[in-house]
Amino acid sequence: MKRNHLHIILSAAALLLGTASAVAVSTADYPMIEQYVGSDSRYTAPAAIYFAPDGLSYLTLNAAGTAITRYDSKTNKEIEKVFDVTHTRETTLPSISSFTISPDGGKILVATDPQPVYRRSTTAAYYVYEIRSRILAPLSKEHPRQQSPLFSPDGRMVAFVADNNIYLRKLDYGSELAVTTDGAKDAIINGIPDWTYEEEFATTCSMAWAPDNLTICYLKYNETDVPKYHFQLYEGYDQPMEQYRLYPGTFEYKYPVAGEPNSVVTLHSYDVETRKTKQITLPDRNIEYIPRIEFAYAPDRLMVTTLNREQTRMELYSVNPRSTTAKSILVEQSEAWLPTATYQDIAYFPDFFVISSARSGYTHLYQYSYAGALQRTLTSGNYDVTAYYGYDPQGELHYYQSTSSGAINRRLSKIDRKGKITNLTAAEGTESILYHSPVMNYFVQCLSSSTQAPKYTLIQASGYKTVCTLQDNAAYASRWANAPKPEFFTFTDNGNTFNGYIIKPADFDPSRRYPVIMSQYSGPDSQSVLNRWSIGAENYFAVAGYVVVCVDGRGTGGRGRQWSTIVYRNLGHYETIDQIAAARYAATLPFVDASRIAIYGWSYGGYETIMAASAPDSPFAAAVAVAPVTDWRYYDTVYAERYMLTPGQNADGYRTSSTLSYITRRKCPLLIMHGTADDNVHLYNTISYSSHCIEAGRWCDTFLFPNKNHSILGTRSRAVVYGKLLDYLSVNMK
Repeated sequence: MKRNHLHIILSAAALLLGTASAVAVSTADYPMIEQYVGSDSRYTAPAAIYFAPDGLSYLTLNAAGTAITRYDSKTNKEIEKVFDVTHTRETTLPSISSFTISPDGGKILVATDPQPVYRRSTTAAYYVYEIRSRILAPLSKEHPRQQSPLFSPDGRMVAFVADNNIYLRKLDYGSELAVTTDGAKDAIINGIPDWTYEEEFATTCSMAWAPDNLTICYLKYNETDVPKYHFQLYEGYDQPMEQYRLYPGTFEYKYPVAGEPNSVVTLHSYDVETRKTKQITLPDRNIEYIPRIEFAYAPDRLMVTTLNREQTRMELYSVNPRSTTAKSILVEQSEAWLPTATYQDIAYFPDFFVISSARSGYTHLYQYSYAGALQRTLTSGNYDVTAYYGYDPQGELHYYQSTSSGAINRRLSKIDRKGKITNLTAAEGTESILYHSPVMNYFVQCLSSSTQAPKYTLIQASGYKTVCTLQDNAAYASRWANAPKPEFFTFTDNGNTFNGYIIKPADFDPSRRYPVIMSQYSGPDSQSVLNRWSIGAENYFAVAGYVVVCVDGRGTGGRGRQWSTIVYRNLGHYETIDQIAAARYAATLPFVDASRIAIYGWSYGGYETIMAASAPDSPFAAAVAVAPVTDWRYYDTVYAERYMLTPGQNADGYRTSSTLSYITRRKCPLLIMHGTADDNVHLYNTISYSSHCIEAGRWCDTFLFPNKNHSILGTRSRAVVYGKLLDYLSVNMK
């Protein structure tokens, strides 16, 4: 019964979209769209797990946020409830949103009322809970909200940031003191990254405790000379801001576009006993960025990762914070940009560290001593290592994820001290480790594929034994059993073989000719064609009667450096050639209407949508770009310059990579949708494109989402994005 009912609804939706005279005016005209792009499409993952240092137990927070329970890793049986909001002393909270445990295991830091700052960062009201006494107390009595709190190794102190300054809470004495005092809005930030570092280097904390608890090292960001960006805020429709009902407000922050000054970042150490601060000067004057600082098991060994502005040279230093001496340990260089994992994901262990490098043409793992000597080449071959998880010292095993079974798959493997590789999973699908103990004796793995919903399993590493299934998403998967799923394919054009997938309508009839939506992202080192579970807009497009085709062109990831770096200094060129080739290939399929092929994308995908629609040989009947970059001169320094260098270094590249250079070449209708409060890809990109259209006597269509950021999330927002997209295509691809 359910299956037949679903088939009727899908057929009705396909009929609606296939009728040229039908013009939709709301999401109600698209049956089931909110199920596909709203909360119903999301599978369930286990709550965050925090393993004990020995891995033999773990803590997790219940769904209500009212209790933290310790479980035995070997049996997954409950050991004890270590935190319960109904059994705390001195302070009572109705619930908590998250927690971290101190390294010594005696205290828990709980967060309440988290409020987002940017994409990754939040402020919250934090409390310290002492497990033995059950005393719960505010982290700070002077600062009601804190950011990025960090336990000292002995659990007796917490460093945190408030109002751009670092503060130190000594829990034994209940005292609080300022580590820095010069923090100021739009000028000096201590201990937490500026917008660009957070967004592009994926970090929210710029502090590190020494193992002996006597030193805190931190980064100071001087953003005084960084140009300020601002955009207007409106009353809006989702969580409306009534103060802006009649007059808009303004949001301002520092955002360096390509070629403009970055924050000047300096390294400092603070002596907890003497309360003295030292600035640590690194020897290379060409250092532009310091993406990471981390102590490596010794108080005189602060590992500092640095980059030049071009992001082609990484130098790793070992710094003694007391003497301020810095020793160069490793230099990694490339003719194009360095992979971000090279400087963001270095793993430190007591006697060595592991780094990923693409020096061979593929990304692999290398083990080094702290003297800078290469000890082992851990992996090699014509495939990429896509994640490094950790090291089991007892078994002398390294765990990692790779494309060894093909670029669209992700295989989990381990390698022993003799170099023997054991693959832990089947060749096809996506396997990852979600959480793991510090010594890799237990971990939570996730397995999914295009036809299998994610399954989460607690694994005992020794013997690779399943302890239990934490979440199998069986009920969720059954709800989507009849949803259109991707089928993978390859095709060859001009000597290049491309990976792609196709999603056919639920009631697919091979004798019919269907309109096509080309979905793509196309950004450097990204991948859209992956053998993993996904239910979303692309599946709904098929429900609505379209054939969906997605192809990863040159520049994308998982296929080695030669494939990805061909786009260096010339974004949009090869990507466009390849998306047009994909459209030409789709047009040869017997069930495709070659006159009705559209292209769509979000963010970089929106940029490539406009570039492909503007090519002289563009075959597209319509195009929809969401939150697109329209000129790389408008985007932030770290990302734009990573692939393009600065406008001064690569003026021709910026010109030829700009959608603004090809306004008069675009022949198909174009819809651009954008959030007005997008702090990542600014609305100015769309405004500028519209301005250039008007100047050339051309036009495009625009749909705005008041107060929405780059993700355009909120009440029915996503359903409106995709409903409007389908309506636009139904009108313009008759």
